[in-house]
Amino acid sequence: MVPRKGIFAGDDPFEIARQWLKAAEAKEINDPNAMAIATVDPDGLPNVRMVLLKEIADDAFVFFTNYESAKGQEVDASGKAAFVMHWKSLRRQIRVRGLVTRESDAASDAYYTSRALGSRIGAWASKQSRPLASKTALMEAVAKEGIKHGPNPKRPPFWGGYRITPLEIEFWADGEFRLHDRFKWMRANDGEAWTVERLNP
Repeated sequence: MVPRKGIFAGDDPFEIARQWLKAAEAKEINDPNAMAIATVDPDGLPNVRMVLLKEIADDAFVFFTNYESAKGQEVDASGKAAFVMHWKSLRRQIRVRGLVTRESDAASDAYYTSRALGSRIGAWASKQSRPLASKTALMEAVAKEGIKHGPNPKRPPFWGGYRITPLEIEFWADGEFRLHDRFKWMRANDGEAWTVERLNP
């Protein structure tokens, strides 16, 4: 592998990503786990939006959403996505491209149960990405679902997690005079060994 040291050192890109996220958690004011995730629609037109990364597993990056949302439908159709996490306070970013599968029911249930009650009810009430008549209509739906499901709602069948299994991970750090440091980890398929190359800024 290409020699790397300092913040780029290590043989496991997931561990490097965890260390960078940990550093961001100590510096970023809001949502250090925010990431911009990109998908494409059936016509190949890109979509990008912010979501929250909830776990860096040993082999994947995990987030949760409504499966019937635009992002959910596009991910399910293509099985692919990309995301970037950028931390101004650290002057670093991570870019990932890879394959996407749904998280297990057990893991989705566990995360859903850990959320605030209002967020759990909101998941039932929101028809994410679809037209909404008014904020009042949304709040009425929240009240209705709250009464229907009570204080311990089960996870909606249309809501859960996704696992992004990377084929590429790029670690970027700002450099003086825009001479940035970039290291790209690559593999052709999940489970294969990584190769790493240094990129021009």
